[in-house]
Amino acid sequence: MKFRTILAATALTFSASITTSAVAADCPVDVEDPFDLEAAQITEIYDCIKEKMVEGYTKGDDAVAAAYRGWTVTSTRPAVAGPHGNRLLQTFANDVAAEQYLKFEEEGVVMPAGSVLAKESIKINTKKKMARVGPLFIMTKLEAGGAPDANDWLYSAVQPNGKPMKIKQSFCHDCHAGWADQDALAYPLEEVRVSN
Repeated sequence: MKFRTILAATALTFSASITTSAVAADCPVDVEDPFDLEAAQITEIYDCIKEKMVEGYTKGDDAVAAAYRGWTVTSTRPAVAGPHGNRLLQTFANDVAAEQYLKFEEEGVVMPAGSVLAKESIKINTKKKMARVGPLFIMTKLEAGGAPDANDWLYSAVQPNGKPMKIKQSFCHDCHAGWADQDALAYPLEEVRVSN
């Protein structure tokens, strides 16, 4: 009888470790191109991966990674926009940024200093049919003159393991400069934007 109890406990422990491994694994995705994902599929992927994102980003000591989930979410779900490597993106705006950002204006935008945007990213590996946590991309609006070559934006990112990602400011800003009238802001796709 004692042997059966030990055997049952061992089987239970083994079963729990399999479940834990499955939870820690990437999320399955059956698609050839991320742009082909339907809204329901994206929601399913996000539901599978969203807690892993926070868990990974907060392994380091980045203040934005620790706080961004308490900020204003700017879209109803992540979406593939094209930039950032065709990843699924979900943007959060801090209290300073939210009011202006949620207007989604296309001309004359001037974000206030102290605005911070955090963009979660999910990489879709079409060969392995898996979704993986991508970097947390961060934009911080500095005081006037704080980063004159980047329109006073500081670009940074946190890797999925919580470590800072090395960012070349000009690499990010050269792309974001394409939205000069929007103060270098790219917005979520129109169909997923949260209205102000």
